[in-house]
Amino acid sequence: MPNIKSAIKRAKSSKAKNLRNTMQKSALKTSVKKAKEAISSGNDNAAELLRNAVKALDKAAAKNLIHKNTAARKISRLTKAYNAASSDK
Repeated sequence: MPNIKSAIKRAKSSKAKNLRNTMQKSALKTSVKKAKEAISSGNDNAAELLRNAVKALDKAAAKNLIHKNTAARKISRLTKAYNAASSDK
C-alpha cells in the first residue's frame, strides 16, 4: 500500500478509472456481439443494432478506450457483413 498522500489518491483514482474502463469495454463488446448475431441471423432490427455498435465504437475510439484503427477495422467488418447479408435477401 502507498504511504504518501498523493500516491494513495492516485491508487484510488486509478482503481476507479479501471472499473469505468472495464464497464465501458464490456458494454462495447456486448453491442458489437448483438450486431453480429443480428446480422448473421438476418433479424429485422440488424440495421439499428449495427448503427448502435458503430456509434459505440466511435465513442470508444474518441475516448481512447480502444485505438482508432481498431474501431475503424471493426466498423468496416461489421458494415461489410451487413451489406453482404442484406444483398442476399
